[in-house]
Amino acid sequence: MSRISDYQKTVPGINLPVNQLTYFFAAVLISGVVHEIGHGIAAIREQVRFNGFGIFLFIIYPGAFVDLFTTHLQLISPVQQLRIFCAGIWHNFVLALLGILALVLLPVILLPFYYTGVGVLITEVAEDSPAIGPRGLFVGDLVTHLQDCPVTNVQDWNECLDTIAYEPQIGYCISASTLQQLSFPVRAYKRLDGSTECCNNHSLTDVCFSYRNNFNKRLHTCLPARKAVEATQVCRSNKDCKKSSSSSFCIIPSLETHTRLIKVKHPPQIDMLYVGHPLHLHYTVSITSFIPRFNFLSIDLPVIVETFVKYLISLSGALAIVNAVPCFALDGQWILNSFLDATLTSVIGDNDVKDLIGFFILLGGSVLLAANVTLGLWMVTAR
Repeated sequence: MSRISDYQKTVPGINLPVNQLTYFFAAVLISGVVHEIGHGIAAIREQVRFNGFGIFLFIIYPGAFVDLFTTHLQLISPVQQLRIFCAGIWHNFVLALLGILALVLLPVILLPFYYTGVGVLITEVAEDSPAIGPRGLFVGDLVTHLQDCPVTNVQDWNECLDTIAYEPQIGYCISASTLQQLSFPVRAYKRLDGSTECCNNHSLTDVCFSYRNNFNKRLHTCLPARKAVEATQVCRSNKDCKKSSSSSFCIIPSLETHTRLIKVKHPPQIDMLYVGHPLHLHYTVSITSFIPRFNFLSIDLPVIVETFVKYLISLSGALAIVNAVPCFALDGQWILNSFLDATLTSVIGDNDVKDLIGFFILLGGSVLLAANVTLGLWMVTAR
């Protein structure tokens, strides 16, 4: 699992992006409608009349309801009641499964119009992104490599950035003659974090590199980054460079602790050299695995479909789980009551005892659910 894209609880107005609100509320509405349709279909099947069906808006949250005829509901058996009360959960579960299936088959579904497996397409670059610039990334660029890490889809992009972020900075092979030609006398000094700097702080093109000479002594030199790293193989020690030339050195960028120099390949454009934290690249550049076959096709359509389906899976599944909990005012309350009627009536003759058992189960479920929601909200707002 990628450490860059850890799971986060989503709360509208707190950590849910504004541009995601449409997906969120549409998925909430569809999940709620499917849930209530499930109750309605089950009621008709059990010959219970329902008075009506509707959609409502509670503050900003959309929802749906089905009004069953109470007298008919009380006349049927507990098992029939269970079928009706569980139908909403079942329909949400099926909807979530269909969403997962659609997500898995999305490359096949979109195959006539989009293809995958050759890289990631840039769909948006934030205005404050370090990737912006004349030699940076642009909407429509196809990224194929991050350093020596091949990128064929979004998952590869995340995993490559994850590896780059948590592993030591990779180096680049450079011949001794080129190193001598590009380098110039420098004065190295320590930064506050203990790393070494040997270039002018205001330089936008030069980077401090470290390497070991033939006597295994660590040296530092200030080099023009692009000339030093382009068209060269990556390395981690001088041994990796001896394969191509006996007089080559592995130069490693000497950067701050969490900063990395990343060579981003996006042919046919010249490689982008990114210097910064990999997380900044992750959060300020939007990508997709789907590349349109025709120019008139939108590069955003697969992202829109994929994002909406993910919300639908998450929220429909959440609605099923929450309503399965034995909790006051949720489906779980009526499911528990019908279940106890179906199983304990013949065992416990006293209805008061049965009701007391049900009450304590509902109380426990309600407390656990409330504690979980409270803890989740606290974890989100405390960040």
